[in-house]
Amino acid sequence: MTTATTPSAMTTFLAQEAEKELVRISTAGSVDDGKSTLIGRLLHDTANIHEDTWEQVTRDSATHRGGDQIDLALLTDGLKSEREQGITIDVAYRYFATARRKFILADTPGHEQYTRNMATGASTANIAVVLVDARKGLRPQSKRHAFIAALLGIPHMIVAVNKMDLVDWDQDVFDNICREFADYAARLAVKDLRFIPISALLGDNVVQESSHTPWYQGETLLHMLEHLYVAGDRNLVDLRFPVQYVIRPNQDFRGYAGPVLSGIVRPGSEVRVLPSNQIAYVEKIHSFDGELDQAFPPMSVTLTLDRDIDVGRGDVIVHPHNLPQQNDQFEAMCVWMDEMPLDLETRYLLKHNCSDGAVMISQLRYRLNVETLQREKSDHLAVNEIGRLVFQSSAPLSFDSYQKNRETGHFVLIHPMTHRTVAAGMIIDREPARNLPATMPVTRAAEPRAGVRGKGVSAAEKRQRAGTAPVTLWLTGLVGSGKQPVADALERALFDAGRWVTVLDGKTLRRGLSRELGFTTAGVAENLRRAAETARLFNDNGMSVIASFVSPLQQLREQVKQIVGPDRFIEVHVDASLAGCEARDQERLYESARRGWVKNLAGVDQVYEPPTTPAVHLDMDQMAVGAAVAKVLRYLTDFDKSTPNP
Repeated sequence: MTTATTPSAMTTFLAQEAEKELVRISTAGSVDDGKSTLIGRLLHDTANIHEDTWEQVTRDSATHRGGDQIDLALLTDGLKSEREQGITIDVAYRYFATARRKFILADTPGHEQYTRNMATGASTANIAVVLVDARKGLRPQSKRHAFIAALLGIPHMIVAVNKMDLVDWDQDVFDNICREFADYAARLAVKDLRFIPISALLGDNVVQESSHTPWYQGETLLHMLEHLYVAGDRNLVDLRFPVQYVIRPNQDFRGYAGPVLSGIVRPGSEVRVLPSNQIAYVEKIHSFDGELDQAFPPMSVTLTLDRDIDVGRGDVIVHPHNLPQQNDQFEAMCVWMDEMPLDLETRYLLKHNCSDGAVMISQLRYRLNVETLQREKSDHLAVNEIGRLVFQSSAPLSFDSYQKNRETGHFVLIHPMTHRTVAAGMIIDREPARNLPATMPVTRAAEPRAGVRGKGVSAAEKRQRAGTAPVTLWLTGLVGSGKQPVADALERALFDAGRWVTVLDGKTLRRGLSRELGFTTAGVAENLRRAAETARLFNDNGMSVIASFVSPLQQLREQVKQIVGPDRFIEVHVDASLAGCEARDQERLYESARRGWVKNLAGVDQVYEPPTTPAVHLDMDQMAVGAAVAKVLRYLTDFDKSTPNP
C-alpha cells in the first residue's frame, strides 16, 4: 500500500460508513436469560471484536468462569460488580456494523430492581429484543420488559426464545412461549411483533441459520436487524422544531438553532412560532455543510426567517395549520427512577426538549402492576414503579402525545434540591382538565383552623386598634364585568372612612404569589386557595380585604368562604351580560379565546356559575361604578352594626 492511496481508501471507507443507516437496539430479559451472551455472539460472529478485547475476554473467562470455553457475556458485562454477581446492573452500550447498517446496542438490566435502567437504555431504541429462557418460559420480568418497551413506543419487538438447545430444540416449547407472549402483547398495542428460536451460546439462528430448527422457516436475528424497515418510523408529517439557541453573531444575522424533532422544513415554508402565535416564512436553512434545500429528523440546523420576530429558547416552530397541544396541564405515564419516592407536595423541575419549567403533580391516578396490567390505588410511587400522573406546569407546554410523536411526547422530572432525575414520563393523549374535579382538594387546600401563634399581639387587640371588624369582600364576576373599577373605588371609599383595607386581585397574585399557575381547573383552584389564605391573614391582623377574582364555580367560592371564615366573608356578585363584558374587555381576551389562543376563559370555554344568594348583587349593565360602591357601603354599614364591636 502506497502513501498516496491510503488517504483515498480511508476517505472511501468513511464515506461508505457515513451512508449506512443507524439503528438503535435494546435487549432485555430476565436474569440469566442470556442477553449479554447474545450480544457477545453478535459481536463475535460479525467480526466486531478487537484483538486486544478478545485477548482480555479470553483471560477473564479463565479467571471468572474457569475452563477453556470463552464466555461471550464478558464482552458486555464490563463492571466489576456485574461480573462478581453474574448479572447486568447497568446499561452497557456496544457499537457494531455490518455491510448494511450501523448499530448502537444497549444491553439493559434484567433484574426488577433495575427497571429504571432499562427504561433509560430503551428510550431511543428502534428495535427491542426481548429474551425468554426456553426452559423457564415467560416470566414476570419478561412481561415487565415487554410492557416498558411498548410504553416507550418502540415500534419493533423481537422475542428471542433462547437456550433452545437445552430443551432439545422442541418446537412445542417454542410455540407455547410464542402463544403466551402474543396473548400478553395483544394488550400492549405492539406494532410489529416477531419470534425466533435461538441458542446464543452456540450461535444458532443468531447470525447463521441453524440446522437444528428445520421447523422454523424465518430469518436469523441478524437478518431481521439488518432488514427491518425503520425509516418509516420517523414522523415526517408534524413539524416540531424547538429553538435551542438564538444565534446573533452581528446585527445582520438572527438565526434559530435547534434539532428537527419531526416533520420536514424547507426554505419558503410558512411557519408559526409558539407560544406567541407569530407567523413568518423560512428564509434559509443553515448547517455546518452550508445551506440546505430541506431539513428533517434527526438533523440539527439553524433557521432564518423572513422577518424579525420575538423568538427565544424553548419556543417551538411548527407548520401554521399543524399545531401541537398547548396546555399547562397534562397526563403522563411515568417510570419513577429515584430512591426518594414521589411527593405530591414537591414542586419538581421539568425538562421537555429545549424548555425548562416547574410542575406540580396534582394527582396520582393509579400505580400499574406491570405483570398483570392491573391498576392499583396508591398515594406514592417508589423507585422502579410505574404510574399515571396528572401534572400542572408553571407555564403552558407545546407537546404531542407520546403515541403520536415520541420526540415531543416525553420529558424528565428533576428534584429541585438534589438535582437528580427522578422520573421519565410519556404524555398521554388526553385533556385531564375535563376529568379532574373542580375542587381545591386537588391542590390540597387547608381546612379552617385556629391560629398556631400563642404569643405576641392577639387578633382581638389588632381588631380593637383597627376600630372595625375586618371583613373580606369577595367580588366575583366575568372578565370585563367591572370588578376591578368597583374594587379600586371601594378601597378609596373605605380608606377615606378610616378603615384599614387593601385590594387583592388576580393579576397581582399571578405576577407574584401565583406566577407559576395556569388557568386550568386545578390552576384556578390553587390560585383561589392562595388568595383566600392571604385574605385570612390580613383579616387576622385587623385589615379588611377587597378580593377581585372571577372565581367561576360555586364550589370554589364556598371553599374560599370556609378558609376566610363564614363570619367575615361577604360575597358580592358583579354581574354583567357577556356582550357588556366584551365591550369593556380592553385586553381582547374574549376574542383571543374564540380564536383558541386563550384557554379556559369563563363565559367562553369554561362554565361560570353565578352566585345564587350573594350578599350584594351589582347589575353593572344598569348602574355606574359610583352607584355600585354606594350599594356595597350601605350593606357594609348594616353588617358592621350587626357585628359586635372589636
